[in-house]
Amino acid sequence: MLYLVRHGETEFNLARRAQGLKDSPLTALGIRQAQAMAGLLAVLVAEEPSAPWRLVASPLGRAVATAEIIAARLGLAVQLDARLREHSMGEFDGLHADAFVPRLRHDLPHHERAFHAPGAESYEALAGRIAAFLADVAADDRLIVVSHGAAGRIFRGLHAGLPRDEMLSLDIPQDAVFRLQNGQIDRLDCEPVE
Repeated sequence: MLYLVRHGETEFNLARRAQGLKDSPLTALGIRQAQAMAGLLAVLVAEEPSAPWRLVASPLGRAVATAEIIAARLGLAVQLDARLREHSMGEFDGLHADAFVPRLRHDLPHHERAFHAPGAESYEALAGRIAAFLADVAADDRLIVVSHGAAGRIFRGLHAGLPRDEMLSLDIPQDAVFRLQNGQIDRLDCEPVE
């Protein structure tokens, strides 16, 4: 069984800036979102108390900050895996949407454009590293994974065997836990802690 979450809201998310491999801290809302996901995960993990759980996160700061909140609630150590990091938009990482959106290729479908930014990581490279992570997951593993928006889309899509266009259109909430098991994906929403 595997639970997948996206990091909580960041200052860049709030400001509409591309993060990619750049980082910004969680906002107050992002911290509350991480706390809410931690609370829900505590309930879900308690339903399978005999299984040892591991918590694995992208090494980018926003994912680590979210994972540390979850780890504190569940009493788990955070393991880092670079294959879970976000997709880089190359030269557009860190730029405000007003600066980079007009420069994207508008002859491509909306969710394909970021892969064709100058210096961006390709879809194939991102999907390849997520697939490599998934290949290392054993059938009896119990994992909580903290990742990102684009990486999380592809993670869920590969797990479910979705076609590329469908996986790139998946939503990317920061207040939900996705349960991935046997090719099935269940979305479990949670309310941010007040």
